[in-house]
Amino acid sequence: MASNNELALIAAKMRLRALKAALKAKKGHVPPAFSCMDVVVSLFEDGLLNVNPDEPKAPTRDRFILSKGHACLALYTIMSHRGFFGDEELDDFAGHGSFLPGHPDLEIPGVEAISGSLGHGLGLGSGMALAARMNGEDWKTTVILGDGECQEGSIWEAAMFAGQQKLSNLTAIVDYNKLGATNFTDNVISLEPFADRWTSFGWNCVEIDGHDYNAIRKAYTQGRDERPRAIIAHTTKGKGVDFMENSPKWHHALPQGEQVEEALAQLQGQIDALSDMSE
Repeated sequence: MASNNELALIAAKMRLRALKAALKAKKGHVPPAFSCMDVVVSLFEDGLLNVNPDEPKAPTRDRFILSKGHACLALYTIMSHRGFFGDEELDDFAGHGSFLPGHPDLEIPGVEAISGSLGHGLGLGSGMALAARMNGEDWKTTVILGDGECQEGSIWEAAMFAGQQKLSNLTAIVDYNKLGATNFTDNVISLEPFADRWTSFGWNCVEIDGHDYNAIRKAYTQGRDERPRAIIAHTTKGKGVDFMENSPKWHHALPQGEQVEEALAQLQGQIDALSDMSE
């Protein structure tokens, strides 16, 4: 298990690496990646997921699906950090014929599902979890959902299925940053009472601060019952760069001009501060 400071330092480095990759590509959904970065780092670096970059297809591995695939820079950076592929691949992010396209692809070691089209990750994860149980295997499945895609009916069809089937080996983590592609989710389709909806479909649901490593760890590892688990992670879109945080205009937009240096400086400052704390 990594310390909270170690996790925060890795997350800060991954945010900086993600931004640099997007700036070079002149494209990429940076704020959606930043909001779920702490959750993704916790899963891969805090021993929560049983995955091995040397054996990405090991039959006993845990399955992880990033259903909000546009946030792939969060996944790509941490997978590169873990050694699933080289850091140099990030330099060609989203390029023509790139190894790392703008949404996760099955050709990438460690990626379990294509998730360019939103709303399907929980259904895929439910099927994987059911298959594991039917085959008597004890690996688990984890799906990160966006709150925007939770406005889609396919998510709730999968939630009903998983609840009825009592898929206790399935965890859904919602990146609840309160923003969709163009507006606040409450201005489009309110998800509240969000936790009650999951519970009503037979899930064990908890709400946490999605940037608190203790809370993430506790919610993910606490004792399980026969129900699937939903973790509603309250997060900030664009976390780490103050002018990008919690703003509808920063979904796919990238910093321009002086904003570039300001964003890079803010992230580097966080890395420096956390590095000093580690010494």
